[in-house]
This record gives sequence, C-alpha cells and structure tokens, in this order.
Amino acid sequence: MTLFLKANWENIIMANYEIDPAILIPFLPKGVDLDLYEGKAYVSLVGFMFKKTKLFNVPIPYFGTFEEINLRFYVIRKEENTVKRGVVFVNETIPYPIVAWMANKLYNEHYTVVPTKHEITTASKSKKVQFEWLLNKKWNSIYVEATTDSKPMKHESLEKFIFEHYYGYTKIDQNNTEEYKLQHPSWRVNQVLDYKMDCDFAAMYGDAFSILNTTKPEAVFIAEGSSVGIEWKRNRLNFDNEKG
Repeated sequence: MTLFLKANWENIIMANYEIDPAILIPFLPKGVDLDLYEGKAYVSLVGFMFKKTKLFNVPIPYFGTFEEINLRFYVIRKEENTVKRGVVFVNETIPYPIVAWMANKLYNEHYTVVPTKHEITTASKSKKVQFEWLLNKKWNSIYVEATTDSKPMKHESLEKFIFEHYYGYTKIDQNNTEEYKLQHPSWRVNQVLDYKMDCDFAAMYGDAFSILNTTKPEAVFIAEGSSVGIEWKRNRLNFDNEKG
C-alpha cells in the first residue's frame, strides 16, 4: 500500500452546523448517501495545521507547513456488508499555489488558494488556537480556547461522528466518483472553553451556504490530531450504466 500524502494534522477545529439536507444534494457524489447523526445533516467548518508534509515519502521543502481551512459534509457508502463512512469537501483552502495545483491536477480536488495565518498560544492548563484567511480584503477566522488536557471521544457521541469518517469521496462528474482512504488513529479531544467564528460563508463557499452566516454552530470541537496518511490508490466508481 503506497501513501500519496503523509503529514501531521494538528489542532483540528471543527465548527459544526446543522443544515437542510437539500442544500447538500447538488454537491453529493454519485453512489453515496448523506450520513446523518440522530436524523440531522451537518456541515463542518474546519481549520487545522498541516505539518511535515511528504508526497510519496519525500518532504516538500518550503511548503511543508501551512494552514488549511475547509468546509465538509458527511456521507455513507454501503457495499454489500461493508459500511464506509466518508466526507465530501465543498472546498479546501490553503496558502500555497503549488500544493493546491498538485492536489487538483492529480486528484480532481477542489483546492483554492488564499493568504492564511495562525496564532497558537499554550499555557499550563489552556491553549488558544486561531486560524485566519483573507477573502475580499477581509480576514475571516475560526478561534477556540480549550483545555490542554485531552481525553478520548465518547462512544456514539456527535464528536465521534464528526471526526471518525475514514474515507473521502470526490465528485468527478454526474456519473463518476472517486473514493480514497485516510489513515489515522482515533484522536483525543480537548474541552472547548470558548470559541468565535467569523466567516462569510456565502463569499467563501457560494450562495447555497449563505444561511450559515446567521446560523450558530450546534457544537465546536478541537482534536489534538496525529500523523495522517492518504492512500495513493483511488477507486473510480463509475455509474454510467445506471439510471437516475
């Protein structure tokens, strides 16, 4: 098994919003269904640090550490007796054009490039984590203050639902979907003490998500993160011969 990408993902903030499933349907790749938690559909505004990035186990000089901001939602694919829980990215934002170009070219991803920055301060019992990105001459941000103590996620919790989807699905066109697998251990989470979101969802992700500009997150989480691997092999799911 060959890893295309390996990196450390650290201080992973997830601001989670309940959303009308109808908003997500146009972004849904063929062959997967929305994955619901207690009957609700969620999207997550995500911010985290990408560190020690390697492509095919080769370090990327100068461009190996950066912030990523993304908007994602949750899907499920059933194959006979196998259930695969995955994510679909509406958009992924990073600061380096060369990294975005490679991801988009090799994997038909949806990376865009904007200036980003972060500030992380850690004290004995708490830490403050903020990611910012510049759009239309305005800095958007996602901020969390959390404990430094961490704990495993509770079984069947919303936290576990949000964080533990180990497949990714990319919509190639109306009848073709690519499936890939992520490798990482179950993350430990910190207790969120305070948070603040300042994101123009409509400008960033399109008018379909404008409702989020006036929606309060149902929950905000932060995980410590770990080393993450993304497998090179992608399964092309072709539905050209299927109706509907």
